[in-house]
Amino acid sequence: MGSLFRSETMCLAQLFLQSGTAYECLSALGEKGLVQFRDLNQNISTFQRKFVGEVKRCEELERILVYLVQEINRADIPLPEGETSPPAPPLKQVLEMQEQLQKLEVELREVTKNKEKLRKNLLELIEYTHMLRVTKTFVKRNVEFEPTYEEFPSLESDSLLDYSCMQRLGAKLGFVSGLINQGKVEAFEKMLWRVCKGYTIVSYAELDESLEDPETGEVIKWYVFLISFWGEQIGHKVKKICDCYHCHVYPYPNTAEERRVIQEGLNTRIQDLYTVLHKTEDYLRQVLCKAAESVYSRVIQVKKMKAIYHMLNMCSFDVTNKCLIAEVWCPEADLQDLRRALEEGSRESGATIPSFMNIIPTKETPPTRIRTNKFTEGFQNIVDAYGVGSYREVNPALFTIITFPFLFAVMFGDFGHGFVMFLFALLLVLNENHPRLNQSQEIMRMFFNGRYILLLMGLFSVYTGLIYNDCFSKSVNLFGSGWNVSAMYTSSHPPAEHKKMVLWNDSVVRHNSILQLDPSVPGVFRGPYPLGIDPIWNLATNRLTFLNSFKMKMSVILGIIHMTFGVILGIFNHLHFRKKFNIYLVSIPELLFMLCIFGYLIFMIFYKWLVFSAETSRVAPSILIEFINMFLFPASKTNGLYTGQEYVQRVLLVVTALSVPVLFLGKPLFLLWLHNGRSCFGVNRSGYTLIRKDSEEEVSLLGNQDVEEGNHQVEDGCREMACEEFNFGEILMTQVIHSIEYCLGCISNTASYLRLWALSLAHAQLSDVLWAMLMRVGLRVDTTYGVLLLFPVIALFAVLTIFILLIMEGLSAFLHAIRLHWVEFQNKFYVGAGTKFVPFSFSLLSSKFNNDDSVA
Repeated sequence: MGSLFRSETMCLAQLFLQSGTAYECLSALGEKGLVQFRDLNQNISTFQRKFVGEVKRCEELERILVYLVQEINRADIPLPEGETSPPAPPLKQVLEMQEQLQKLEVELREVTKNKEKLRKNLLELIEYTHMLRVTKTFVKRNVEFEPTYEEFPSLESDSLLDYSCMQRLGAKLGFVSGLINQGKVEAFEKMLWRVCKGYTIVSYAELDESLEDPETGEVIKWYVFLISFWGEQIGHKVKKICDCYHCHVYPYPNTAEERRVIQEGLNTRIQDLYTVLHKTEDYLRQVLCKAAESVYSRVIQVKKMKAIYHMLNMCSFDVTNKCLIAEVWCPEADLQDLRRALEEGSRESGATIPSFMNIIPTKETPPTRIRTNKFTEGFQNIVDAYGVGSYREVNPALFTIITFPFLFAVMFGDFGHGFVMFLFALLLVLNENHPRLNQSQEIMRMFFNGRYILLLMGLFSVYTGLIYNDCFSKSVNLFGSGWNVSAMYTSSHPPAEHKKMVLWNDSVVRHNSILQLDPSVPGVFRGPYPLGIDPIWNLATNRLTFLNSFKMKMSVILGIIHMTFGVILGIFNHLHFRKKFNIYLVSIPELLFMLCIFGYLIFMIFYKWLVFSAETSRVAPSILIEFINMFLFPASKTNGLYTGQEYVQRVLLVVTALSVPVLFLGKPLFLLWLHNGRSCFGVNRSGYTLIRKDSEEEVSLLGNQDVEEGNHQVEDGCREMACEEFNFGEILMTQVIHSIEYCLGCISNTASYLRLWALSLAHAQLSDVLWAMLMRVGLRVDTTYGVLLLFPVIALFAVLTIFILLIMEGLSAFLHAIRLHWVEFQNKFYVGAGTKFVPFSFSLLSSKFNNDDSVA
């Protein structure tokens, strides 16, 4: 069992790192992930620490890499992800890498800026060509409209209608042309009419194709407009309105020849821009492809370098500022690897004086370190979700590997559903190295991380489904039923036995819709079914009554065994922490209280199953009545399960009653007795203790208990620990609360395990209803088109089975199984008040390009 049964023994080590080798040593430690650093500069601001400049440099490199990743993604260039993680860059290469990345960023920004400028010019020229093409249709209308100046009011003193005057007026007629967004046309026209008082003529035409906006890059629908206006003041107003509506205004040619020349020039420039733009894009793609080859390793190296400097900021300098001192928590099993990592870092840096370590004693509680693999990690996460275990206490995850999927399967027992779940989990396990599964969405990644939990849940559900004899709510007759219907007929027995037994004949069978098999009749019951429930119960009308009785008793038995096992595990904690008095004053009274009441209930269940047969079942007493009478002491004698039952029950009640005051007062009085014998004490030790400074209980015990992992005896005086104040009232109140919680919890927790019966019943009934409403209807159709109808029925049955019975019911059973472990099982022995060991490890750094800021 090793580390999974109990967290590893930790020690506090002091690392002495030479200034020139600290970076390489921490790089070697980060690759192995052996230690957890303590912050020795908690009172110093983050911006005042020694290596804040190096951290800022790493952040600048991260910013550049974020920009590179964004540009590479924008160019649709695949980002390679290496299988091996590159080491942190040596200090000699950091400046070179920074210079290369900065040059690459400057070059990319310049090329990208030129590309965007060329692209903008190209889009503007394309818009200009479309505008010239469309406004050709406006020219004829303007020419036809040009001599119609009669609408302007004529003055009798001036001859406005002669030809020379018309020429002078025509010289003042101006034009503004361009493109406007489709959604702004109506508002634009209204604004022109209101501001210009109707002295403008506006012509519109919608472009056949959508064009990309040169400013935003958005592809939208455009309208080409041509505005004819009279006078310079109105012209200024028109241009301001065009600016307000973000119109793209282009020069309007005055003559057809000018239009032709402009059109030819635009076509030439567009072709040139296409050529230059393609070459620019090719060059940019070449630069990005070259950068993409090394961006993965650069991202990992920068992350590792930044993590190293963060850890160096947690170290302190000695008085000479030539040596860094770090304090780390390290498992004792990894001390040799820690020394080798320091030697490796010193050798890589070429230092003449190697870095070294020293183990220092401490009174602080170390973090909890439990090694897991891909199989046990999921179960350990279930336990850690309740609370990280205290240092060196029993870890429930080892037993959860079996009990959790088993209790789930008790509530989810169905051979078919369990087999489907098992196949799904097996598929995830066999393809666990597939990259898509590691990068899948959150829900699928949750299933993937718990693939081994699902595998065992499905496997145990197959087993309980065989015990319940349930496969998609139907029973499977594998070994042949142990019940014989033909033995109930009168023809199977001699006439002398007909009066002694209730047998069947043709008349009885014909006139009774419900017939009862009597196991006391010879030949009817030939023996139990070899595995699980007999399939004949699937046809019985009292099937639910029989299964309810069986599953309810089974739930109580499993619950009491589970809780008793939790109390027993608490004894291992007391033995390990050298608190043997807790065994006699806490654990044994708890076991007696549990077993004398609920253990006796289990005994009665098994006794009735084993002693009473089909012939004597009618005179068998009720277990519920007998259990109630155990506490009521009825005046009249009842038919008990066995002779002497009354005396046995009284002895059990006396033991239960005596265990309660011991549970309430034993531990506080014992600690008070210890405290009165010694008012002050000291401790010499080289190991660690789990004793907390604020625990009066353990302070009292220091007087006569050995310290964990050490054999030093208590000495008189207060050499290493000051006298702690002993508060008897607080200890007594704590123990009373714990005792009341345990005594009442034994009853409520036992009742809580009845959820195993309730959810098993609900799952079986839902399966039965789904089968009756779909499959039974589909299978009964015997017409020509019955086979065609069967396919959609089976498909609908499969979909509802997966979403309702597998996912929803499975999630319900999963949550109830978690509750049974957290509340009913773990509170018997598990404190869960520790801190998790978080090593300085590069493997914890993310190396995936999930989004644009994946390196931030």
